[in-house]
Amino acid sequence: MALPIQARRRRPPSRLALLFAVCKCSDALTLSRRPLRQTRRTQLRMMDEVECDVAIVGGGPAGCCCALYTARADHRTVILDKNPSVGALAITSHIANYPGVDKTMGGDELLDKMREQAVSYGTDYRRAQVFMVDVEGEQKVVYTPDVTVKAKTLVLATGALGHEPSFAGEAEFLGRGVSYCATCDAAFYRDAEVCVVGSGNEAIEEAEYLTKFASTVHWVTQFDPRWDEVPHAVELRDHPNVKHWSATRLMEVVGDDAGVNGVVLKRKGGEEQESLAVEGCFIYVAGSKPITDFLSENAVELQDDGGVAVNDEMETSVPGVFAIGDIRNTPFKQVVVAAADGCIAAMSIDRFLKGRKKVRVDWVHDL
Repeated sequence: MALPIQARRRRPPSRLALLFAVCKCSDALTLSRRPLRQTRRTQLRMMDEVECDVAIVGGGPAGCCCALYTARADHRTVILDKNPSVGALAITSHIANYPGVDKTMGGDELLDKMREQAVSYGTDYRRAQVFMVDVEGEQKVVYTPDVTVKAKTLVLATGALGHEPSFAGEAEFLGRGVSYCATCDAAFYRDAEVCVVGSGNEAIEEAEYLTKFASTVHWVTQFDPRWDEVPHAVELRDHPNVKHWSATRLMEVVGDDAGVNGVVLKRKGGEEQESLAVEGCFIYVAGSKPITDFLSENAVELQDDGGVAVNDEMETSVPGVFAIGDIRNTPFKQVVVAAADGCIAAMSIDRFLKGRKKVRVDWVHDL
């Protein structure tokens, strides 16, 4: 069982933390033209300080899996989660490709089970908005408006900002025919007509995957890819069950209570809009952006695409700081991949905290 987390009281450690404490106070300090002795003074609320072995920023599948392993290894573990209901997994209607999970289970239910399992082993789960971290020195410090967490190791698991709905009907039918992941949802559209919107590498790869299931894949591109430069673009265009809508814009996703049943398109130079009957619409017009706004400049090394750079053990450029899940901007945005990242990081953290050179496994083979 994990050791109890130590807590004590202390004043805000910095001007930035002080600012957030002021914003959270019900009675803010006020300036007055009265003499000082007549000015009402309000004491700032003291902030809790928590010390632990592992601080995890983010409570998605990566963070929960990491916490499960570290807490089970008797490392005092704290998860700081902004909002458990807004992550990529939480808003997924069905999870059909996670091992051992019934295909009718929703993403929010799976995430609840992951969180409960981590907590059952002693993880301290807290709803908190992290606004700053300090990774310098042996002790890593995480600041929130309500609590300051000091940890021997820090795990960055905040995920990535997905595509924001920008087409009419997109938000309404998200999870009911509108999808951003063919790998996740293609099997639901076997022998059905679907459309894929976008001309980037991700759109092309996902459209290729859909050709294994859908009867027709309508590929809609407002701007055509450079056919001689983009891998597999020509193969996709020439695929027998792909219809390419060149220089065409998606205007609206339409449907009813059962979900998507069509899209409205408009060709460049055309005056009239066209209705197209489809059962699914896969949209890839903007990539995901890793959530790193709480990190100061040069806190850890970032890749050119904005993802946090890590080694094979999920450790960043700063010793004792790890990054897992979609914050790495991996092209394989799957729940099982995020969970695997969490496991790898946890085992690396166990080795880091105990000063070992090799990872200790949980099983022993009898010879």
